[in-house]
Amino acid sequence: MSATGKYDTTNILVVGTGGQGVMTATEILAEAAIALGHDVKKTEVAGMAQRGGVVSSHLRFGPRVLSPQINPGAADVLLGFEAAEAMRWRHMLRASGLVLMNTGRLVPPVVELGLYDYPDDPVAAMRATGTRVYSFDASSIAQQLGDIRLGNTVMLGAISDHLSFPAEVLERCVLQRFAHKRAELIELNRLAFAAGRAAAEQAAQSATAAGAA
Repeated sequence: MSATGKYDTTNILVVGTGGQGVMTATEILAEAAIALGHDVKKTEVAGMAQRGGVVSSHLRFGPRVLSPQINPGAADVLLGFEAAEAMRWRHMLRASGLVLMNTGRLVPPVVELGLYDYPDDPVAAMRATGTRVYSFDASSIAQQLGDIRLGNTVMLGAISDHLSFPAEVLERCVLQRFAHKRAELIELNRLAFAAGRAAAEQAAQSATAAGAA
């Protein structure tokens, strides 16, 4: 069952820029799915990832998955670590899909090179197309917790309640990454995960209220 409750295979597209932890997040999502016995396939495309280039990761899991590639219009969830990148990949989302978007602005090199204009308001632009978007500033949340690198865990917390398995399964996989680290780091990631869940829930409530207005 997918995140939308309609398909046997769940398709998640994770996008952002190098250094944000896009690939690590996809790996952790894959580990959670594997732990529950799913067949899992994933693939990544990194453009100058270490220099802040654009990065995208395809993740598919279900009873039996033959290909790691998500076709345009087939993604159940688009997890956007960077707002403009999320907007650029909107065509991959199915009509009933969901975008979870970090509004923290990190201009990709494709903008600096003049290959792509940074949108004035990516959230509004996506919602104007009828896309369901839950937006929140994961970067600021991470900074408030003391480390911008926690943005990765904040984003995983945000998606955790929009998967076909319990959020606790994903949280456990996140914290296992730090099992041999100091206790403070484990607790920070626990807080970041919880903050991401709360931010996504609040964003969902705000989006619902705006739609009803």
